[in-house]
Amino acid sequence: MRDRGRRCSILVMASAIRTGDDHRPVVVGVDGSGPSEAALAWAARYAAMAAVPLVVITAWRYPTNYGWSPPFPEDWNPEADARAMLDHEVKEVLGPDPEITLTTSVLEGAPAQMLTESSKTASLIVVGSRGRGEFAGMLLGSVSEFLTAHAHCPVVVVRDALEEPAD
Repeated sequence: MRDRGRRCSILVMASAIRTGDDHRPVVVGVDGSGPSEAALAWAARYAAMAAVPLVVITAWRYPTNYGWSPPFPEDWNPEADARAMLDHEVKEVLGPDPEITLTTSVLEGAPAQMLTESSKTASLIVVGSRGRGEFAGMLLGSVSEFLTAHAHCPVVVVRDALEEPAD
């Protein structure tokens, strides 16, 4: 893993993090944002420390429209775009040869629902505090807020220390 000189703060939204014989993976959701990168770095360090696999997930879906929408280009492939972003973020944050067991997955669907479903088999879910659809100054984004209420395992919300504080 690369040390990018970044610091982060975390919020743990769970009663307790399981320890002991729990070899279920740590699952982290990424979307290419700064908080997402911080979450990936934190999750990788935790997975290495706990000696469990890391599963990195990104989710995509066709844009919702209410009425008329412009036609999408024929060669547009949102799944391929999501895969390229995921591969780039993993390589950028963890380096070309991470020293942990790592699986990446691109899922079609709403990120909050895909991560909630993944939480059923995870020991821990890790997400950034806000993603690409953020409103300036919000502590939690819609996905992290949804997960803290609906996940089937403990949730860690990582806030990128490079985020500018709201005025």
